[in-house]
Amino acid sequence: MKQIQWYPGHMAKTKRLLQENIGLVDVIVELADARIPKSSVNPDFNRLLSQKPRIIAFNKSDLADASKISLWKKHYAHEDVLCEFIDCKTGRGINDLFTLVKKAAEPVIQKDLSKGRVFRPIKMMAVGIPNTGKSTFINRVAKNAATKTGNKPGVTKGKQWVKVNREITILDTPGILWPKFEDEEVAKNLAFTGAISDDILDLPDIAFFLLKRLNTMYPDAVKKRYGIEDDPDEGQSLLDLIARAKGCLLKGGEPDYERVAKMVLDDFRSSRLGCITLEVPDGGDFL
Repeated sequence: MKQIQWYPGHMAKTKRLLQENIGLVDVIVELADARIPKSSVNPDFNRLLSQKPRIIAFNKSDLADASKISLWKKHYAHEDVLCEFIDCKTGRGINDLFTLVKKAAEPVIQKDLSKGRVFRPIKMMAVGIPNTGKSTFINRVAKNAATKTGNKPGVTKGKQWVKVNREITILDTPGILWPKFEDEEVAKNLAFTGAISDDILDLPDIAFFLLKRLNTMYPDAVKKRYGIEDDPDEGQSLLDLIARAKGCLLKGGEPDYERVAKMVLDDFRSSRLGCITLEVPDGGDFL
């Protein structure tokens, strides 16, 4: 499998946008993916956004493994990291997230009031890698926002201010990755969840590695979804078995790897394989 890299030109532009606008806001909220809590946190933000309080909002928690979410909550509590696990589709956890936002911004707001300045809303910047649900988050918290959403990276194209209520205004920004993935497992995780565009990926390769991971961590989920009872024979892969079980075949009976790969990835991303988290904290990130 060739090394995965994806850093289109608009991401470099977004990086400059973040640097230029960091002084305008009080708090940073980074949207990440609860299915890959480590891989979906952008390491560049530690440097780019270090001068402001930062809260990590792990979205898509409805698609994640509740037992592993508990492990991550304990881990981040031990590390004194401000975070909340949320579901933007239902709104679960968002009120708790805004409680953290208000608490993080309180010193700045109180300082303004002590200087005789009139009340102003908290200015929050929403950042994150592509496809973590930032646009869905904005639409959930601001009913009048006209933010486009889609299950593909790169839907939000530029910055936009969105009023949530009298207390909070959000500066929304496009999704951004970092220029080079040093850890190939991180790159794979980002590919599995759709944070990296499918257009530049070898999808059969990605599906092969996803199934390999799932067969280790959630073997029953794979077998139940695709009606597979036997393990692959030597020279076969789970992708072969699934292709034959689901009729994803070319003329002549050979597996249609592109078709079955898209099916497997879509099943994972849509939680049809069940609630899955691919990482655990404390040295067991990739099982």
